[in-house]
Amino acid sequence: MSSLFRRKIVDLDARPEGERLARTLSWPHLVALGVGAIVGTGILTLIGVGAGLAGPGVILSFAIAGAICACAALCYAEMATMIPASGSVYTYSYVVLGEVIAWVIGWSLILEYSLVVSTVAVGWSGYASPLLAAAFGFPEALANGPGAGGIVNLPAVVIIAVVAGLLCLGTKESATLNAALVGIKIVALAVFVAVALPYFDGANLKPFMPYGFPKSVGADGAERGVMAAAAIIFFAFYGFDAISTAAEETKDPGRDLAIGIVGSMVACVAIYMLVAVTAVGALSYARFAGSAEPLALILREIGRPGVARFLAVSAVIALPTVLLAFLFGQSRIFFTMARDGLLPPSLATVSRRGTPVRITLATAAVVAVIAGLLPLGEIAALANAGTLAAFVAVAACVLVMRRRDPAGARAFRTPMAWAVAPFAIGGCLYLFWSLPSSTQLYFLLWNLLGLAFYFLYARPRAVAGRG
Repeated sequence: MSSLFRRKIVDLDARPEGERLARTLSWPHLVALGVGAIVGTGILTLIGVGAGLAGPGVILSFAIAGAICACAALCYAEMATMIPASGSVYTYSYVVLGEVIAWVIGWSLILEYSLVVSTVAVGWSGYASPLLAAAFGFPEALANGPGAGGIVNLPAVVIIAVVAGLLCLGTKESATLNAALVGIKIVALAVFVAVALPYFDGANLKPFMPYGFPKSVGADGAERGVMAAAAIIFFAFYGFDAISTAAEETKDPGRDLAIGIVGSMVACVAIYMLVAVTAVGALSYARFAGSAEPLALILREIGRPGVARFLAVSAVIALPTVLLAFLFGQSRIFFTMARDGLLPPSLATVSRRGTPVRITLATAAVVAVIAGLLPLGEIAALANAGTLAAFVAVAACVLVMRRRDPAGARAFRTPMAWAVAPFAIGGCLYLFWSLPSSTQLYFLLWNLLGLAFYFLYARPRAVAGRG
């Protein structure tokens, strides 16, 4: 039996025509894809969750999560330009670390992307359902899954179907619409800052870290602290990794991928820090901690209900950009794993427009079931575990390739790689330790299930050496 650590050889030119993705994206599309993925449910909802765990120290939580993600983004940019193939860190791991590691990372990415799409769809439904109920008398039982007291979250299922249909029409077309909707989100957050910042009161920042810095268990059994909050709101930052899944569909990957990944991450760290400082300074964290719509709540509390409604409507219009970016990314990872034989090869086909329609529809069906039946709280934190595993792997790939092939062509080089990559690895491991214990257990069980699937199905069918 061949080695568990056999490595993949990427040769895109050897691909049959029916397995090649169309190159239609330029760097503005990629920046918009990244910003569209990053700015979404996380900042609109998780700042309330983070404030409940860290108090005003949630500002520091955002800074720490952003710094770790920024280091990971630099590593992604180097690997994406070295290996401009679809599949993101799954492909990098296959090329650099070997098949079994790539399988674990791919399996973790399946977890990440599926749960992110489902979480955002449920979050979108939370904004859209009240508007539907007011306008058409939409029944509450069809706006919540069984775990939330309803039958099925129908709006979440429908929005996933709409976005999947858009992706099937064409990558460039969906990316262009995505760019327009991203502009709406940025305007909404800019309006929030402009309206709420004048209400900033330094007294709202005291005490700054009421629950301390590391994750700790309180008398009520809850796990709190600045790092506990960082481990959860980390969800709000990732999304730039979806850009790396578009490598085979980028016109000039050597230039455009680095601009897209680093550019979107820098922009979003600045946006998030400004929003976090504004939110915590405008209103005592205790008044919006745990709220499902913390920014809208803050606006209502300071007497600006009209602006709060504008923010809610903007979220309904623009949050599908997150769905588009992550559903795009997940379908490309599924596509690449199927092309390698680790998933059914029949899924690795593209339409005449150069889009993987079959795998996109299959992916949409899976995440629609999750979004339709499970509540938001059950699916958000677990997505972080899969992402942290992927970030550790991409940073490790950078270090291995710096040793194995120091003179290799790199259109983008991670600055101070021997400091940046270890910081990304250590930071991600610390964030993983700071996740709820139940999340860590579920992640372990998920990967045990994945390894069983690998040895029983995927490994005997893997196409070793294919690109």
